[in-house]
Amino acid sequence: MPSRPPKRRQSAFLLPLLERRPGLLAILLVSIASVRIASTYTVFNHTTDEPAHIAAGMEWLDRHVYLYEPQHPPLARVAAALGPYLLGIRAQGTPGTGFEAESVEGAKILYRDRHYDLTLAMARLGILPFFWLACLVVYAWGKRSYGPAAAVIALFFFTFLPPVLAHAGLATTDMALTAFLGAAFLTLLWWADRPTWRNGLLFGAATGLAAISKFSSLVFFPAAAALALAGYLFFRRPATSALIASAKARLPSFSLAVAAGAVVIAAAYRFSLSAFFAGIRAVEAHNAEGHPSYLLGERSTGGFWYFYPVVLAVKTPLALVLLLAAAVWWIFRDSGRLRRHWPVLAFIGGILLVALFSRINVGVRHVLPVYFGFSALAAAAVVEWAGQARTHAWIRVAIGILVVWFAASSLLSHPDYLAYTNQLAGASPEKVLADSDLDWGQDMKRLSARLREVGATQLAFSPTILADFEGELGFPRVTQSSPVAPSPGWNAVSLSLWKVRRLGLMETHPEVALWPDRVPPGERVGKGVMLWYFPPSTGGPK
Repeated sequence: MPSRPPKRRQSAFLLPLLERRPGLLAILLVSIASVRIASTYTVFNHTTDEPAHIAAGMEWLDRHVYLYEPQHPPLARVAAALGPYLLGIRAQGTPGTGFEAESVEGAKILYRDRHYDLTLAMARLGILPFFWLACLVVYAWGKRSYGPAAAVIALFFFTFLPPVLAHAGLATTDMALTAFLGAAFLTLLWWADRPTWRNGLLFGAATGLAAISKFSSLVFFPAAAALALAGYLFFRRPATSALIASAKARLPSFSLAVAAGAVVIAAAYRFSLSAFFAGIRAVEAHNAEGHPSYLLGERSTGGFWYFYPVVLAVKTPLALVLLLAAAVWWIFRDSGRLRRHWPVLAFIGGILLVALFSRINVGVRHVLPVYFGFSALAAAAVVEWAGQARTHAWIRVAIGILVVWFAASSLLSHPDYLAYTNQLAGASPEKVLADSDLDWGQDMKRLSARLREVGATQLAFSPTILADFEGELGFPRVTQSSPVAPSPGWNAVSLSLWKVRRLGLMETHPEVALWPDRVPPGERVGKGVMLWYFPPSTGGPK
């Protein structure tokens, strides 16, 4: 038929284009994402955890100690504090230890000299290089495993993912973990293929940097590496003698890797490792104790084994979820494809397997590195299916629809990347999730603007962040709200405080009915706050 040659040319056009200029296209994608990230810096006020991270990093930079709270390693915290430090701000000397003390210290740093927006933007800017490194890992991994076209497509998926953009724009530890956990696994693959001294050094340094990014890397990485090794043994079935010979050949460079990782960790703690091991013990104790969490209308301090699968399902653009589902089905239908894609599957599986047993369920940010694997798998499937589009036009149409849908979902979510949920969560995502997946206290500027619009002179509100509400944020007079009855006039409610901690009654009076549960939904301000007005004469809901 005369129409077939044009279809073949059309289906063959895109991949050669990507292969001709992969580096240039990669730089373009990263640049676009960087602009999108930076444009959110002054839209949102600081989130719940950011002041604490900035304070700990400033303590390391200015006082040369690391005493506030050891549960998080210093790397990302120092990076977040570096911008304020370069502005001339120093440690404010808040006494005490723990999250509350470092949050107070961090707030003092942010409000120092009354340049709040600039100070916060500089703190968030310190995290952007971790995003750039993560993009480099995505590109290098995709190119190594699937070719230059797949590398560009994987980078497209990664740089358009709302959760990635969200946490690349906050002064927290999650993007550093993402970058260096991915780098550690990629350099492991390099070293396994070619156990040179150089690859051993890169592997060790990347693993050490992952360890000082976030302690979850200490369980995520071994789990992913063990699954990768299991796949190698299953698919290759090497003889015992060959395994022993391979291990002996790799022992010298592996020893170098261990030494390099140890030096990186020791240097981060100024060669005093007591805080490093104290941090590991603190994380173990935290996980054993559990953490208040919320999912699908239920609350728990022990977590939900299905928390992260559900959260990933609603925090990932639905087009990519469908593409991944098709890709996994396609991969597992053929043992050859399964063998080829096993390293990526092992990386994803290792992280999720550990996460299933975690008792700390607070957000997709804790498993953010899985998006490396998601992006790589989706890109590999697109490249391979594109070849079949020459004879199956519907494949080209399906891929086009999913890619355009994915890109549109990302672009339309701007600037609310943090609170993004897909169509599965519906119009009321707070029925599914909360906390750092929806309301991390980021909408206080929007709430302040709305209160000025309506002329509010007083607000009953219990915030989730420590901030200068009346001075810096321009709130009217704020009074403490009641969980059982609203105050006459304006009342605001944080979705996370409402859903996760029941407005402060979760531990003490879990049986008490909350007034927001008894009234029609209020006005949604931003993504994380509900606002009501009750005329004084009505007395509020009964």
